[in-house]
Amino acid sequence: MDNISLSTQLIILGVLLIISGFFSIAETSMMSVNRYRLKSLVRLGNRGAKITSELLAHTDRLLGVILLCNNLVNAASAVLAGVITVRLFGENELALGIGTLAVTFLILVFSEITPKVVGAANAERIALPIAYVLKPLLKALYPIVWFVNLFVGALLFITRLKPRAGDQPQRLSMEELRSVVLESANFMPKKHQAILMNLFDLERITVEDVMTSRAQIETIDLEAPIDEIVQQLATSYHTRLLVYRGELGNIAGILHLRRVLRLVRSDELDAERLAETLIAPYYIPASTPLFAQLQYFQENHQRFALVVDEYGELLGLVTVEDIIEEMIGEFTSTAPARANRLAWDADGSSLVEGSSAVRELNRKLGLGLPMDGPKTLNGLILEYFEDIPEAGVSLKIAGVPMEIVQTLDRVVKTVRLFRPEPEGDE
Repeated sequence: MDNISLSTQLIILGVLLIISGFFSIAETSMMSVNRYRLKSLVRLGNRGAKITSELLAHTDRLLGVILLCNNLVNAASAVLAGVITVRLFGENELALGIGTLAVTFLILVFSEITPKVVGAANAERIALPIAYVLKPLLKALYPIVWFVNLFVGALLFITRLKPRAGDQPQRLSMEELRSVVLESANFMPKKHQAILMNLFDLERITVEDVMTSRAQIETIDLEAPIDEIVQQLATSYHTRLLVYRGELGNIAGILHLRRVLRLVRSDELDAERLAETLIAPYYIPASTPLFAQLQYFQENHQRFALVVDEYGELLGLVTVEDIIEEMIGEFTSTAPARANRLAWDADGSSLVEGSSAVRELNRKLGLGLPMDGPKTLNGLILEYFEDIPEAGVSLKIAGVPMEIVQTLDRVVKTVRLFRPEPEGDE
């Protein structure tokens, strides 16, 4: 070493630091590369991605060869720095201490921190080309790596730690997937993102959250005059109607309009023949998860179900369209219930029905009304007052100002909501 000139030793030290930086950037980029993106590139036939995936399949070997070379180079750099220090200042303890600090600083800046920051920020762009270098290097040094990993494996066995296969991406929970979708706003259309977010909610949303409430169901009374029934059939916005006898709790069945068109045209329709065309109703509990109900509709070719509570009382009805709309948004419809869409007026208020679903109000008006209690605005207000409020009464729930516009019997019919002030505003 003494026969080598000082300038050559300094050049060798610089080269060693560069080599150490190469292995640091290789380690960080290989460990930081997106496993899902890597698998996608492998399916597309990218050769660099295939080699990278093969290396990551054996993380112990990959890290073994990288760290073996990196530590060997760093050790050589420290020794060379000591030789240079002795050559310049002699065997002075202070000089050796300063030399040690200097080489530590150089290794940290040029061989560790800077390369790892670069590798983490450009993992895919760096990992795939570097894989072409690491693969033959691993083959060449495999005996040494294998020997070192014998001790690593023994230590892992003693500590009962089982390493995960390196090329297998860690499974994401539902909340983690939701975060991924939220953070991918710049890479997908907003509508697609909204649909994916709605799909995540299907497991925790029940049919009670999306059903048409009992008060809004279009029904036919078999005991009504036949002329009145015919008029209802002629002006109905729906192809399936709920039929009852006398009172809504006494359900007779489900009527499909196509089944009675012939009778209406031939003027043969009466209550008895109408009853013969009815389909037996299908009941589901209010707590049924939306996704489970969608699967049942699909498997049994059903489109319509009645929602009941734990006592068998009718709460409302749900259709396939209700579930699909929860996923992708509303369809165009001429039904009166769809004509008055929820939106803020120019003055920052919105006149809504008391039977409006809390979930729908939150989604369409951007509110934060609580959904762990009553499902309708009327129920929310009655729970708040624990009484029947009078028209003109104002209140605020979850920061949303509202005014009771109309009450009828024991329910709140109409409410005017006011756009809540942004947080932090007085």
